[in-house]
Amino acid sequence: MDSSSMLLIRGMVGVAIGILAFAWPGITIAVLIGIFGIYALLDGVMNVMLGLSHSSPQGRSWAHVVQGIFGIAAGVLTFIWPGITALVLVIFIASWAIVTGVFEIIAAVRLRKVITGEWLLALSGLLSVAFGVLALAFPAAGALTIAFIFGAYAAAAGIVLIALGVRLRTVATA
Repeated sequence: MDSSSMLLIRGMVGVAIGILAFAWPGITIAVLIGIFGIYALLDGVMNVMLGLSHSSPQGRSWAHVVQGIFGIAAGVLTFIWPGITALVLVIFIASWAIVTGVFEIIAAVRLRKVITGEWLLALSGLLSVAFGVLALAFPAAGALTIAFIFGAYAAAAGIVLIALGVRLRTVATA
């Protein structure tokens, strides 16, 4: 699969997720929290089992056990205090968006001599940074607002990536 196809698919997934986030904002946040809680629990249980296992190459590993206990605790606390988890999740998502955006901007600057239309990647990066900054600036606005911001970001970034993918495909076939 070539890079233009991957960008098109990534863009279409972004648009679809954006639409779903707008259609079901409460479910969007609940699903993100639930997925994290389940992951933390399962990861924690597996780490405890790995740490207590005699069959691992190093024998028992108390570091894995401790890591597993923290994972289980994080999973349980996620379901006990979903509001706090939502706030932490908002901060995590915002940080991820800022870092992703910065790297997309860096990539656009580096690609400016190789392709035309690199500004689309830079625009995607700017949208990511803007989303991250807004999410960090207004975390108390509530998880539903973050779901809408996330939906708008995902859809807008998806559209930009689709445009970039089409442009790259056009350049490749010319």
